[in-house]
This record gives sequence, structure tokens and C-alpha cells, in this order.
Amino acid sequence: MKPLHQIIKKPLITEKTNQLKEDNQVVAFEVAMNANKVEIKQAVEKAFDVKVTNVNTNIVAGKVKRVGLNFGKRSNRKKAFVTLAEGSNIDFFGV
Repeated sequence: MKPLHQIIKKPLITEKTNQLKEDNQVVAFEVAMNANKVEIKQAVEKAFDVKVTNVNTNIVAGKVKRVGLNFGKRSNRKKAFVTLAEGSNIDFFGV
């Protein structure tokens, strides 16, 4: 298995993901493009000491941007929505 920091890049903390976390025990992460669901599940369970029941992934296409006369494209990224088992919790802020 790859090191954890190569699989999980960062947690996605937005209003929408906070609502998913409160309502459905779902936490969102930005992950490596070549990471599969099994690797993501193992990395989250090992890093945060929780039980994962389901992992859904999607690839977000990068936007085309323009600077002057030149066009460029942002990189594609992969998001993972991880469903935690009942009683498991991840606290990113440690309050």
C-alpha cells in the first residue's frame, strides 16, 4: 500500500460537506487520481482510527481559464465521499 499522505491529499471542508457529515456520517476528501476505493478505505481507517462502510468517488474536471490571450486548464481532481460506520466520528478541528 502507498503511504497515507500520497492517497489522502486533504479533507474537503465546505458547507455542503459539513451538512453531509451531520446528516449522513459522510466525510469528503481530495485524494490522488490513481487511488482506488479499497486504498482510500484502508487509508482513512488507518489515519483516523474509524470504521468505514462505503466509499464513493468522482472526478472533477479542471476548468479552462484564460489569462490575456492565452488559455490554460486547471488540473483534474478526484474526490472521495467516505461513509463512516455508526458511532465513528472524525473531528478535523479538535474542539
